[in-house]
Amino acid sequence: MTHPLLDLPPLDAARFAAIEDRVARLLDTRQDVVITQGEALLPLEGAIRAAAGPGTVALNVITGPYGQTFGDWLRDCGATVHDLAVPFHTAVTAAQIRQAFAEHPEIDFVSLVHAEAATGNTNPVAEIGEAVREQGALFYLDAVASVGAEPVLPDAWGVDLCVIGAQKAMGGPAGVSAISVSERAWARMAANPHAPRRSYLSLLDWKERWIDGGRRALLHAPAQLEMLALEACLERIEAAGLPAVMDRHRSAALAVRAGASALGGGLEPYVYEERDAAPVATTLRVPSGLVASELVARALASDPSAPLTAGGGALAKEMIRVNHYGPDASPETVHRCLAALGTALAGHGLTVDPEAARRAADGAWR
Repeated sequence: MTHPLLDLPPLDAARFAAIEDRVARLLDTRQDVVITQGEALLPLEGAIRAAAGPGTVALNVITGPYGQTFGDWLRDCGATVHDLAVPFHTAVTAAQIRQAFAEHPEIDFVSLVHAEAATGNTNPVAEIGEAVREQGALFYLDAVASVGAEPVLPDAWGVDLCVIGAQKAMGGPAGVSAISVSERAWARMAANPHAPRRSYLSLLDWKERWIDGGRRALLHAPAQLEMLALEACLERIEAAGLPAVMDRHRSAALAVRAGASALGGGLEPYVYEERDAAPVATTLRVPSGLVASELVARALASDPSAPLTAGGGALAKEMIRVNHYGPDASPETVHRCLAALGTALAGHGLTVDPEAARRAADGAWR
């Protein structure tokens, strides 16, 4: 008995390469694109371990938990790391980046998260990229949460290592990811004696055995279902048009911010300024005296499939995250989340106005 998900013909090198080319078009890049066979943490860590070492002086920007992780990896590689941390309810600025360069002119590597879905903020990468180019540093960007929800343009922004994942705004699988690599990033890796080789983390293996070999022989058997799912979500984005997909995500973010403010009960946007708010997910601060994780649990009791979660770690007490990405970047999902939050707040004896929230959300949707 055959099964449509199991009895599939092998995914050959030509089709693998064609999917990489579609990712390159999504990013509007002429850089090499490598699809990596695992969740985005694989290329995120692999790129740092390939490009950084004991001689590296890094500026690590922290606007959420992933920035903290990158600093840990850089230190583990032996790099000298200067952290630039900003409050999680805001974004870093190009002026702050330039100030860090002025204080530490030896910086030659910059790590940044574009959009921190965990905290709901997004950083102005185009402006930061200009500052990094002036410094001449290698620019490493985590665009996992932002790709599909807002522009991601490695070439135009001077990004040397740009990692994406399909599981958020692209609406695809979690088990496959990709990275675009500039020529100078490849040169930095090749000159690094500590870069992983003959390792699942090794990007240089893909460069030498896949790209330099004309993309004719894969290093190992690809994750076939994930690759086919990635191809399908790229096709869906191409059919809708990337601008339309990004507009849908921005509209969802605007609608949640407006609806939550009109709902009442003390909810307010966690990221203060709209310009700093990520289109992929909206974070909300709960009223004093309530615990975010408890409020989310009550909301999910009324609508178990609503894409709501509490913040991680210490943020579980004060932050709610509305994950309006992929198929959930829709008016229907926004309405459901606001309704569930209204039910939860009312259960704590707070006055809410669900109809006002719905009208405000609809009015904000572009």
